[in-house]
Amino acid sequence: MKKQVICSTVFPLLCILLLFLSVEAQTCSPSGKIKGKTPPPGQCNQENDSDCCKDGKWYTTYKCSPPVSSQTKATLTLNSFEPDGDGGAPSECDNQYHSDDDPVVALSTWWYNNGKRCLNYINIHGKGKSVRAKVVDECDSTMGCDSDHDYQPPCPNNIVDASKAVWKALGVPESDWGEMDIYWSDTD
Repeated sequence: MKKQVICSTVFPLLCILLLFLSVEAQTCSPSGKIKGKTPPPGQCNQENDSDCCKDGKWYTTYKCSPPVSSQTKATLTLNSFEPDGDGGAPSECDNQYHSDDDPVVALSTWWYNNGKRCLNYINIHGKGKSVRAKVVDECDSTMGCDSDHDYQPPCPNNIVDASKAVWKALGVPESDWGEMDIYWSDTD
């Protein structure tokens, strides 16, 4: 009761700042690990420097992601959504492949939210620029290292896996494509 009175009357701006920082500081702990196995020859596409699982290596899985806000901090990664691209199978949302010239993304499992963001747009902010991209797929944070996941490790819980069009729109030089800190939000 005392804290509410102090926050509501004495230091409202400080309380709002502390609330914001506590939301930003919330983390998501790993939920488990899966053991990697070496993919059969030719079964892991390493386009865009994608990793392939290694036999005996343990990979972290997640059953959560950081909370979504108007500026959700994330790591932007590079993915091809085209046939024979490193994304593997057609996109989860529409069972289609997508051109690397279209601004499309896959989100970590819990941001993907069981497909609730499918075919909706998000705003991505990085390098002082913004781009609007369509969510077409999930970047699985719960499983990996099998044929369904192109023998790639599970995604971390904070990934926006983006087509080349997104990287171009953000003005990132091609030599710097791969991973980059960004912020994203749902569009209105």
